[in-house]
Amino acid sequence: MRDNLIALQSILNKEITRYFRIWIQTLLPPAITMSLYFVIFGNLIGSRVGEMAGVSYMAYITPGIIMMSVITNSYSNVVSSFFSAKFQRHIEELLVAPVPNIYILLGYIGGGVSRGLLTGIIVTFISMFFVDIQIHNLAVVFIVILMTSTLFALGGLVNAVYAKKFDDISIVPTFILTPLTYLGGVFYTITLLPEFWQGVSKINPILYMVNAFRYGFLGYSDISLTVAFAIIGLFIIAMFSFALYLLNTGKGLKS
Repeated sequence: MRDNLIALQSILNKEITRYFRIWIQTLLPPAITMSLYFVIFGNLIGSRVGEMAGVSYMAYITPGIIMMSVITNSYSNVVSSFFSAKFQRHIEELLVAPVPNIYILLGYIGGGVSRGLLTGIIVTFISMFFVDIQIHNLAVVFIVILMTSTLFALGGLVNAVYAKKFDDISIVPTFILTPLTYLGGVFYTITLLPEFWQGVSKINPILYMVNAFRYGFLGYSDISLTVAFAIIGLFIIAMFSFALYLLNTGKGLKS
């Protein structure tokens, strides 16, 4: 047990050291990108939109923008790191080591979660220059951001397992993650949509994450908090089980 925990700590330390070493590529771009969102959508467009759900438009979109950075960075950290290990063939050494695969999985998840949380903190700090941050329920904020970063860290690992070349790790973020994020209620409340499109929007899992996170800040959500937690939890269980299955079988990893 002690040896397994040492292995877990080693993987986690490697992952954290990795993104801190290249912080100009991993931590600085989200700060710049999200600042532009605040300036363009918050100040320029928000001044014309006025209030949404009883608060200023800037305050309304702030939780969604923070969540966008968490999702993107949790995902990208694991997919890039794990695929690099796979591409350079040293992932095979890790898989044949006397360490249960669940600890390997937890190590990579921990790296992705830590980067997602750190990026979320950075973006939250930046948002304070644009809006007065008020937190309705700190526990909800923390639990949602932790669950969401865990889910997308798992998604990044699954993508890395199936990717055969570096171009493949950008397919999911470009054609799936980005559209779902923009259509996930980050910049609008789904109550503005016709009833049919409200139903369609509820198929999008990111909608539940954004709204649960927004509830933690504003006390407002388009979705039941209980339903949101249940959806996120089910996705985590499914993705964790699938990722562990891929590691146990060596699918896409062993030549």
